[in-house]
Amino acid sequence: MLRRVLLLCITLSLAVPALGAPKPDLWPRWQAHNPANTARVDHANWQGFLTTYLNADHPSGIYRVRYAQVSDVDRRALGEYLGALQATPVSTLNRSEQKAYWINLYNAATVWEILEHYPVQSIREIRSGWFSAGPWDRKLVTVEGEKMSLNDIEHRVLRPIFADNRVHYAVNCASLGCPNLQPAPFTAANTEALLERAARAYVNHPRGARLEGGSLHLSSIYDWFQVDFGESRTGVLDHLRRYAEGALAARLTHALGVPAFEYGYDWALNE
Repeated sequence: MLRRVLLLCITLSLAVPALGAPKPDLWPRWQAHNPANTARVDHANWQGFLTTYLNADHPSGIYRVRYAQVSDVDRRALGEYLGALQATPVSTLNRSEQKAYWINLYNAATVWEILEHYPVQSIREIRSGWFSAGPWDRKLVTVEGEKMSLNDIEHRVLRPIFADNRVHYAVNCASLGCPNLQPAPFTAANTEALLERAARAYVNHPRGARLEGGSLHLSSIYDWFQVDFGESRTGVLDHLRRYAEGALAARLTHALGVPAFEYGYDWALNE
């Protein structure tokens, strides 16, 4: 009987992503901002980490993190960076600075969580409860006295406040199926350019979108978060056409109707 219960628990936990991702659920606490504030958050330590440990030249086109090579010194520097972010009065920043802040906090906290549990084959091995499929509900950071999880940052701050579906190309879940971790921190000055570059790169990579026969093979991101892409398959297609290039663009442009959609996602660690 115990074996059956354990098997059921494992099955349910693995099925969680298939049941759908969280919907945008605004946390009103984080709507506060100051348009007149010109303060800038220092992301130098995060840049140093990315420069040292992110391989943006992998032949697969998927950026990899050298988790096993992270030194104790650089790990402490990453911890200090996360500490500085958590000490930042984010509610006093302007909107552009806040957007960059939350994206960087999400990505740095994700890398830290991997390092805390390394070695792992997938981020999904790091559980936040019996029925969890990963660490996304763990309260990993404390901002302005509020304990927050990765899901809080993505689904209760970034998605509902900024209403920008390109955020899905910015936050990185440490997996091969995920859009690339960018080689530079997001800032108020570069966020727009980085989001555009990340969206175009992902859509035109096979893990993002590819046509095979009569089917359109897509990342599960477009299934889990369809509500952010026009709330329909037609909306997803319109979004893909905006960024598609070359043969993919030509086939999407001349496609009659909505092709069959097939979804997939590789949860292996982006190592």
